[in-house]
Amino acid sequence: MTNTPQKDRTQSSQKISEAAHKNHEELFPNYKSTLKVTDPELIEVFDNFAFDEVIAHSKLDTKTRVMLILASIIGSQAVSEFKVMVGAALNVGVTPIEIKEIVYQAVPYVGMAKAFDFIHTTNEVLTSRGIQLPLEGQSTTSPETRYDKGLAVQKAIFGEAIDRMYERSPKDQLHIQRFLSANCFGDYYTRNGVDIKVRELITLSILIALGGVESQIKGHIQGNLNVGNGKDILLDLITQLLPWVGYPRTLNALQCLNEVVNKPNS
Repeated sequence: MTNTPQKDRTQSSQKISEAAHKNHEELFPNYKSTLKVTDPELIEVFDNFAFDEVIAHSKLDTKTRVMLILASIIGSQAVSEFKVMVGAALNVGVTPIEIKEIVYQAVPYVGMAKAFDFIHTTNEVLTSRGIQLPLEGQSTTSPETRYDKGLAVQKAIFGEAIDRMYERSPKDQLHIQRFLSANCFGDYYTRNGVDIKVRELITLSILIALGGVESQIKGHIQGNLNVGNGKDILLDLITQLLPWVGYPRTLNALQCLNEVVNKPNS
């Protein structure tokens, strides 16, 4: 009788599919999971789903997929998982600068209070890998140019909608619109290190994971479409985030996607 539990655990671990094992190893080579010992049934279900079934529906390359998952983990406020996934990102070729840009891109969307721990965690992992900080700067603006350059990026992504936002804004709230142009877009979107198409995918991943921001999700779905990330890519993104953000946020994002792509003149 005393040998039965160990036998069950061994059998359970052997049920993880070959594809799931291969995809997991790509991210976490030779990783010894403690949960595989203590919770083998859960790991069997999750690994087969996240690392086999879901990935089988994706045309995204591994590097991009991991970058978007990493962004969603910030939106989910899962610092421990983020630390593990930063290591995985480095293992599959995501550069330190790209990782930093994901974290920096999150600041205007989650706020510094929520981004703070992720910045420190990123620095901890990079330093442990022998990467010297600070990294090479990626800013392209100055205090004098950030508003104009940010507004230009806004209009490149969202078009005439930005003019309408300014026109419809009450005068006592116009400063918020200017903050969006100068800070959110001027300080962050104009940075080097990640191109605008990937940056918009990163932003959408963060917003999907946050939850309760459907109007922003719809806006950035349209923004993604405008910069060339088609419906197929956005559906792929939503699918790949599912194991990490759960069904409620996934279904909300899917509804937003369908509403945007099916509206007239979209």
